[in-house]
Formats: sequence, C-alpha cells, structure tokens
Amino acid sequence: MGGGLAGLSAGYVLAQANKKVIVFESDSAVGGLSKTIERDGFRFDLGGHRFFTKNEQVDCFVKNLMGEELLSVPRSSKIYLRDKYFDYPLKPSNAIFGLGILTTLKILSDYGTEKIKKFFRPAEITSLEDWVVNQFGRAMFNLYFKQYSEKVWGVDCSRISAEWVAKRIQGLSLGVAIKNAFFKVSGKGLPTLADNFLYPALGIGRISERLRDAIDTKGHVKTSTRVERLYHSNFRVEGALMKNCDATYQVSGHQFISSIPMPALVKMLEPEAPADVLNAASKLRYRDLVIVAVMINRERVTDQTWIYIPERKIALGRIHEPKNWSEKMAPPGKTLLVAEHFCFEGDNTWSMEDKQLLDVTSQCLAKLGFIKENEVVDGVVVRVPKAYPLLEVGYKEHYGKIWDYLSRFQNLHVIGRSGTFRYLNMDHAIQAGIETAEVILEMKNGTRAAKGAAFAGGNA
Repeated sequence: MGGGLAGLSAGYVLAQANKKVIVFESDSAVGGLSKTIERDGFRFDLGGHRFFTKNEQVDCFVKNLMGEELLSVPRSSKIYLRDKYFDYPLKPSNAIFGLGILTTLKILSDYGTEKIKKFFRPAEITSLEDWVVNQFGRAMFNLYFKQYSEKVWGVDCSRISAEWVAKRIQGLSLGVAIKNAFFKVSGKGLPTLADNFLYPALGIGRISERLRDAIDTKGHVKTSTRVERLYHSNFRVEGALMKNCDATYQVSGHQFISSIPMPALVKMLEPEAPADVLNAASKLRYRDLVIVAVMINRERVTDQTWIYIPERKIALGRIHEPKNWSEKMAPPGKTLLVAEHFCFEGDNTWSMEDKQLLDVTSQCLAKLGFIKENEVVDGVVVRVPKAYPLLEVGYKEHYGKIWDYLSRFQNLHVIGRSGTFRYLNMDHAIQAGIETAEVILEMKNGTRAAKGAAFAGGNA
C-alpha cells in the first residue's frame, strides 16, 4: 500500500522470490517524492534527489537495477545570503571575504564559547535551536540556520525537535566543516559533505519505474488506486477496501506493507483504533511543498546542483537546475530551474493559482539575477502534500502511542518516510523496503520471526 521507493523495493524483492505481490499507489505514477515529471522534453524531479549511501547492500541493489543509466555527478552547492553566494560546504576563505572579517570572527568566537561551555556543563538539547547553537554557535545559528529552518518548517526553531537536525547532519559541526575546507577532506563519511552522487540520466524517477517494470513481470502495480479502509481482527489485517476511477472493491492478503502516511493509516482501520490513538494521530503534522519548474530559452543558467536561499524576503527556499545533473533533462538549447516553495496545505502559497505561482517564481529568479523574464518559455506547478514529517518538540509522545498500537498487528509492516513518520533519505527508504521483504520471506506459517520485526525504518 504505497508505491514510493520503500514499497516498490519491498515489492521487487518479494516478486523476485516468486511471491504474489500487488502494489497499490494512489497517484497516477509510482515514485512518491522520488518521481520525475516530463513535459515537452523537459524533465524534473520533485526537488532534486541524489542517490548516495554507505550501505553496500543498497548500493549494489540500485547499481544492479539501473546498470548504465547511472551517472556520477559532482556536487557543487551555494547559499545565497546577504546578496552574495557562499560555498556549501563551508570554505573559510569564501566566508571571510563574503561575510567580512568581523562577522567571521564573531562566528568563530561564538563557536569557541560554546565549546568552552560544553566542557564545564553539557547543554540540554531539546530543539533544533539548541542543537545548532551547541554545534555551530549562536552567531551562525542566527545568520543562516534560523532563517532557513523556519522557512522550511514554518514554525519557530525552538519548536522543531533536535532529533531532525541531528540525524540530517549527523557528525557535522563547524569544526568538521572547517577541517574539510582547509585540509581538503572529501567528506565521504558524511552525507552532508559528499562530493559526488549517483543519478539516473533521465531523472530519479527512473529508479521507481525500473522497480515497477520488474514487479509487473511477476505481480501487479496498480496506480490511481487508493486504500479506503483496512479491515482487521485480533490484530491481524484481513483485507482492504480499494477505490479507483472505475470501482470500489476489496482485496485480501497474507501480509500487508504500508507506506501510507501514519495518521491516515490509523484512521483507515476498521474497527477503528482506540480514541487515544486517533487523538495522537491528529497531533502529527506534515510540511507540504509546491514545486515550480520554470522552462527557460537558454542552454544553461547556473553550474550548481543546489542553491539554498535562507532569507525570508525571498519566497523560494531552494533551487536546482536539472540539466546540471544530466544533459538529458532538457532539450538542446533549453534549460529549466526548479524552485521549491515550502508551505502548509491550504495556506496562501498552496492555494495560489498556477499562473500566479509561475509569475512569482519567475520574478524571484529575475531579481536574483538568474534569468530575464522574457526568457521564460513555459512552466509547470506540482503540489506535493505531506512531503516532510514535521518533527515538533513533544511529537514523540504522540508518535510512541501510535507506534505501540500498530506494532501489535502481526501482519502489518509500516515503512517509508511518511509511513514511519521519520525523515528517511532515499537509501534508507530502499533499505527499509528490502529488509521488510526479507523479514516476510523468513516468516513461517504467517507469523513474525521476531517481536517488532514488522516495522522497518531504514537505519533509524
């Protein structure tokens, strides 16, 4: 139930083992967030997704699946701040001349102060703000992290759980970034600092498409079909009510794998979940995303893989140019810039008409100096609901109550970013799917091999 990378990877492994598999996806195409949109020869992903992993099994899995389709792409990213561009990861010389010596000295001084404080009394880390100040110092937090994080998540940094940022840039501190810059460390041990990544020539969605093709040779992948209800008895799922454009019908099965957003899954259960579990599900929130792809009558605009824009006065949060990832992402002589607008479903950004979103985005890109508005050929707007689980301070209490209840189901396997309400990277989602399929294959007589084995969340 759910045709993103986690569900498709599980389905692929089970199909290869000759198990009868059906994958249901509510969208018209598979892939979830890892999808590639094509329009008139222009191709773009939902935000740009790189494949990078330290897991050998996942690395071999993707390379064997994709073969010669994979490209090795050098990473080159910038931060646009104070009307200047700064290298990311940090290069001290770039920071000193860009921010000025006084600001740079303030950053380094604050960093040193935090290190001394930690020596005498370890800081209590609860929020994203606590974690960043502890790792980078207050000056760096105020300069970059506060603005960008609040733009991404839509809430104050003091309300965002430290767990999110600690996992996303685990092992990184200002000291590590400076060492990486001065001593030319490759950063291969830190995904945040990775110099290169793998990418399919026709977009990240090709991984999902290849998985679907392989499953379809032995099983079925049904798109535009959503789960309406999930029937269960004695903590065992017995069947599901499915709905597509043509009909509503029931399916049965021995094992059920779900990457449906966790709160939605809880509300689908029949008989319904206990009141306290339903209440907990209503407390978990997601951050939504609007993607605006601007097609441009020019061969190339930038030489970057990503450009981060923390400042609040600029509506965009991040930009990437797909043609820098693969030449095949746009027709010859043309290119496109893909802008991400972070929002909540139903707010002003989400509700804005497509033409207005395209106009606003084009104007921002022109003000930033990337394009001239008369170069815009066309554009595409894609709204992505529930793109990111919003890990607010205190969310674990609600999450734990739901998790404890769902884990009692003997044949329900909850996986994926939305399904587990964890911020999983692509490789973690694939890993979760593989591991879940392996657990199912090891089962005997339809019972779990071990307590808790029905839940997979990558390396979480």
